[in-house]
Amino acid sequence: MATSVRQQTTKPPAAVRAFRGRPSRSGGRREPGRPRLTDAAYSAIKQDILECKLSPGQEVTERELAARYGLGKAPLREALIRLAHEELVQSIPRSGYRVALLTIQDVQDIFALRMLLEPAATREAAGHIDAAELERLNQVCAAGYTPGDRASESAFLRANREFHVAIAAASGNRRLARILEGLLEETERLFHLGLAVRDRSDEMRHEHEDLIDALRRGDAEAAVRTTVEQIKAARSMVMDGILATDWFREMPVSRW
Repeated sequence: MATSVRQQTTKPPAAVRAFRGRPSRSGGRREPGRPRLTDAAYSAIKQDILECKLSPGQEVTERELAARYGLGKAPLREALIRLAHEELVQSIPRSGYRVALLTIQDVQDIFALRMLLEPAATREAAGHIDAAELERLNQVCAAGYTPGDRASESAFLRANREFHVAIAAASGNRRLARILEGLLEETERLFHLGLAVRDRSDEMRHEHEDLIDALRRGDAEAAVRTTVEQIKAARSMVMDGILATDWFREMPVSRW
């Protein structure tokens, strides 16, 4: 059953605080315009959705979100319209909004696209990568994360996303890299569910090391094989995570 977000008295997220009034030339404070507040609201809500702090299927109202983020209804409403276009929230007439559900079909679609595009980018990147940068990102991933700690998981997943985006960028195809970056961002919400089930940091560190080695040597075939194995392992982890959640078990079979 969908739940309602509780009003919070804690200070707003950093994404919101960063857009608060800035010093004016006279030394006072001035309120930023609505576009700045809309961007702040959009970033804060989207991050909470990706981190599953706002869980799939959860119902929220503008009043509750205003209390949660310390923002007015106008920028929140505009931010929610943007998020609805991205299919991260759905409008409920005369009620509020619902965080978009995650279904088995969503998992299949996202990972099918990754399987089509990522190996192709990896093949083109072989022999053209910045190995030092990948090593740096891999070290961040190697530090692991604390299952259930959203901040820890987010730092881990951000480094993992940057690792794969760096490889896509090395392919030389900017459009392909941009599409993959969007797909990897979508995957983060799925990953938060999977990471809570089991710690894959050691496995991912070894996968990254194998991939870096193949790319450095210019061995495109080995790099593609490793990429395919990574995608399959990630899909399996995500499926385990989704199937273990209460909200998925309560979802009608017709909506899977």
